[in-house]
Amino acid sequence: MKKALSIALTLCMIASLFAIGGATAFADGKSMTIGDTTFNAENWEETIDPHRTYNGWPCIRYGVGETLVHYTDTMELEPWLATAWENDGDLTWTVTLRDDVSFSSGRKMDGEAVKQCLEHLIEVHDRAPSDTKIVDIQANGQVLTITTSEPNPALMNYLGDPYGCIIDVDASDFDTGVVVGTGPYVAVDMVTDDHLTLKKNENYWNGEPKLDSLTIRTLSNGDTLSAALQAGDIDAAYGMAYEAYPNFENPNYQFSSIQTSRAFFGSMNMTSPIIQDPAVRKAIAMGINKAGFVAALLDGHGVPGNGAFPDGFSTFGGENITTETYDPDGAKALLEEAGWVDTDGDGIREKDGVKLTVRWLTYPSRQELPLLAESAQATLKDIGIDVDINCTANRREFLADMTSWDIYASALVTAPSGDPQYFFTTSCLPGMSYNFGAYENEAVIAMIDELSTEFDTAKRAQLAIDLQQAILDDNAYVFCSFLQMNMISKANVSNWTAHACDYYEVTVDLDIN
Repeated sequence: MKKALSIALTLCMIASLFAIGGATAFADGKSMTIGDTTFNAENWEETIDPHRTYNGWPCIRYGVGETLVHYTDTMELEPWLATAWENDGDLTWTVTLRDDVSFSSGRKMDGEAVKQCLEHLIEVHDRAPSDTKIVDIQANGQVLTITTSEPNPALMNYLGDPYGCIIDVDASDFDTGVVVGTGPYVAVDMVTDDHLTLKKNENYWNGEPKLDSLTIRTLSNGDTLSAALQAGDIDAAYGMAYEAYPNFENPNYQFSSIQTSRAFFGSMNMTSPIIQDPAVRKAIAMGINKAGFVAALLDGHGVPGNGAFPDGFSTFGGENITTETYDPDGAKALLEEAGWVDTDGDGIREKDGVKLTVRWLTYPSRQELPLLAESAQATLKDIGIDVDINCTANRREFLADMTSWDIYASALVTAPSGDPQYFFTTSCLPGMSYNFGAYENEAVIAMIDELSTEFDTAKRAQLAIDLQQAILDDNAYVFCSFLQMNMISKANVSNWTAHACDYYEVTVDLDIN
């Protein structure tokens, strides 16, 4: 009865929300509305400006921006806005651009426009300069000559990252975050944490978009998203809670599913006195039941994690890694030997008068993360570790205070460009954007430096394997599972398709009958 009442109230709330509106209405033409749990400030997706933190994700997802290269579902590079590229074996890349592309502003996408875009990216973005190592760009018609400060074999992979969306710098409004791209849709209205309204690009280079208008609704609450799709207020959904799937397993709806490299993992706070104990870190890794979490709480929609990449992913997947397995008895013995003993009989171990309490920081917009926190809390309690969960949309505030947490559980696409370098440079180097736990290992740093300049693919794969093994030997990270992404839509929607890179949701072919 409580569940039924909750659903009824949520449906009423959704009806009111959509009656009030907020997005621009289109009187004529074919339109569609998509609900998304992740298009919000909490996920560093405040706008669609690809030159601002992680705002490139909605830019490319919603069909506004496109990149020089495109990823296949096996994460191989293929031409997109660029037709060809080559490297001289050292610092110089030559990139040839398509000659039939214009921005939605009407400006031709030529070498000068792309040069201007990439130079602005390098000037203002937080990750692109160190990723790309670009120091000079020359344009000659439709040909770019790019020079890097050091050999960078992953340059084109990085330029396929959402921050590499090619935009018309002159026509874009960087104050509001509404940019002008080459994609099939044009942004006409946006309110952070609420909606993005799009219309079709009448001059799109790669065919005519099937929809006249499109609205992306930010619906960060899983129950609200489910109720909205059931009520018909949205036509498709991204980020649906697993517990809601049975509501859509009927002929009125359809699923598009694919295995991805989005990892759900814990970063250890290496400045925390408790986490600095290697026995505690190892016991935590041994005390989390990854397979149980995937089977029971995710209903099998995912795979357990070994390393930073899923099993079978390219030639550096998790099957090549040796990691801690679920072993509660072994974890108990390890803690006992390290002096963590339950002396007062309350089930939680102590050492030198300090309770073995781990403060677990996470956030709710990725619906797997609260479930992971609850699973870890239950299995770690069995070995004598108390887990204090802080699941908050204000995670940035807590991350900034290193004294406020011990483990940060997050979701990250570890190989968004199909190359292993991204994860290690962002998450394992001191001072980098995703190295939340201040992890530092000189041997790891040296291997990352070697990886960043190694062109041989076999050697790059082996370095990626060695790097994973090193960070797992330190138990600096615990990789719990990888996402099997499911996108749900009404049965009358076509080409709403999940991709392994988690980028290309809205395409020229997206349609509704």
